[in-house]
Amino acid sequence: MERHPIGDLTEVTLSKIREMVDVNTIVGNPITTPDGITLIPVSKVTFGFTSGGADFPVKETSGFGGGGGAGVKIEPIGFLTISNGVVKMLNITPPANSTVDRIVDMAPDIVDKIQGIVDKFKE
Repeated sequence: MERHPIGDLTEVTLSKIREMVDVNTIVGNPITTPDGITLIPVSKVTFGFTSGGADFPVKETSGFGGGGGAGVKIEPIGFLTISNGVVKMLNITPPANSTVDRIVDMAPDIVDKIQGIVDKFKE
């Protein structure tokens, strides 16, 4: 069975997206400050692609016309900070709008506070 050109077109589009976006785009390389704090940049990546085509009857053979496109949006959202073994998320985006989003954002701090209370109780 002969390959259809739309398959090649889609493969090229996806290949170009892979070149633009990899795991280092989402979670960046760690940066260590002089005082020993490690910062890891975190970004939100949104992408989409499309491709399409049509076969056209031509004398003696068939013709194909097609096109593809892709769009990528990379938005920095914050840094993971690591200091003395404690990992926190430092957001650089505006606060979340919904109550659920705010609770999710506050969860690491709440867990740290609960752990502190449990540790004091054990002493």
